[in-house]
Amino acid sequence: MKMIVGLGNPGKKYEKTKHNIGFMVVDALAKMHQTSFKGSAFEAEVATFFLNGEKILLVKPQTFMNESGRAVGPLMTYFGVYPEELVVVYDDLDLALGKIRLRQKGSAGGHNGIKSIIAHLNTTVFDRIKVGIDRPLPGRTVVDHVLSPFGKDDLPIVLGSIDQAVDASVDYLTNGDFIATMNRFN
Repeated sequence: MKMIVGLGNPGKKYEKTKHNIGFMVVDALAKMHQTSFKGSAFEAEVATFFLNGEKILLVKPQTFMNESGRAVGPLMTYFGVYPEELVVVYDDLDLALGKIRLRQKGSAGGHNGIKSIIAHLNTTVFDRIKVGIDRPLPGRTVVDHVLSPFGKDDLPIVLGSIDQAVDASVDYLTNGDFIATMNRFN
């Protein structure tokens, strides 16, 4: 079993914001595999499908970004998912818009959703797909930047990075080797 968690904030207000790019990626995966999200008892929406006989869970925590681990930890326990079967997809300020980067472990790098997951799992060793959203322009705060929608001119670039993250996810789910996927997509 594998679990792919897209990070974001619930609700229409945040739907198209930069901080919700993780949700956008798992939404695209769900659409590709003709499945839909349903609420769960674990403060998350979950969609499932099978690939090559393996159950895949797509997860969108509904706890707001800073408490993502509160949903992810109990879901992993309930389904018996180990940290090495987890992939977290999220926005990264330090990557240029349109770029993705895959990592197997590391610090939270200032990302509060990742901090929460690390705290709840008690490990920094889990796979990640970071999607670049760029740094805020001078005079704008980080909070304003991540909670604002993408500009009209940025949409084609953003859609390309979502496609790349989906392709990387499918590559990993198909071959089961995150390092091989990292080598192809980094």
